[in-house]
Amino acid sequence: MISEELLSLLVCPMGKAPLRQEDQALVCTRCGLRFAVKDDIPNMLVEEAELPEGCHSLSELACVKAGDAKVDPS
Repeated sequence: MISEELLSLLVCPMGKAPLRQEDQALVCTRCGLRFAVKDDIPNMLVEEAELPEGCHSLSELACVKAGDAKVDPS
């Protein structure tokens, strides 16, 4: 379980939106990216995050479509 203090400091690396805790994951409150938490350590790597349902690539995320985040084309 991530402490409330740590959770208040963490943001989504894509659009910088706050995160909420769901089971063993941290979920972006804006784009829905899910970051796994293992042994109380969040994996905040975008490349390893789970895309929200119905989203097939990072370029389809709400924060990218709004221009608040960019996707590295490589």
